[in-house]
Amino acid sequence: MNIDMDRMKKQICFIEHLDRLKQVIRQNLLMNESRRENSAEHSWHIATMAMVLAEYAPHELDQLRVLKMLLVHDVIEIEAGDTFCYDVEGNKGKEERERLAADQVFGLLPSDLAADFRAIWDEFEQGDTPEARFANALDRFQVLLQNFNTGGGTWRIHNIEKKQVIQRMLPIKTGAPSLWPVVESCLEEACDQGMLKDTVASQE
Repeated sequence: MNIDMDRMKKQICFIEHLDRLKQVIRQNLLMNESRRENSAEHSWHIATMAMVLAEYAPHELDQLRVLKMLLVHDVIEIEAGDTFCYDVEGNKGKEERERLAADQVFGLLPSDLAADFRAIWDEFEQGDTPEARFANALDRFQVLLQNFNTGGGTWRIHNIEKKQVIQRMLPIKTGAPSLWPVVESCLEEACDQGMLKDTVASQE
């Protein structure tokens, strides 16, 4: 068997680079509230969720492709960092930052793998396929569960309102509609328990 050592060197370089994702700290707390999670933990968590919740996908999906998307969707944060979804200023220019980061990170791979990984990442970002919509739904659902199980978590810390969370959770409605009743139940209970502000209700 002839081994292309240059190809293997690039693959190993990419794998070593991936380790840096463990250093990217997100806003969300672990469910025991001991610390904030990192992006590698987040990616592992939702990839496993995809296996557990596969039956709630609205279509017959390519589950392997869903898993691939969830495992690589945040790899670009190695270079671009994690931008908090409710940070209006931080989200300005986010798409361009992440596009350039994708060029840099996936560019470490041999050209054929770089094209494959980039296509998977682009598919997730565009959200046009059933697989991408389901993957995006799980990405939002995981954060909902984290905040609900930490007494409000980042909602409470950053004074987030229910209407903001609903807007953020909307991809679940189309990507995994069977999970939407859970979203509504969590948000209702979160408001009742003071984890989340409901300014609309308070004004009525």
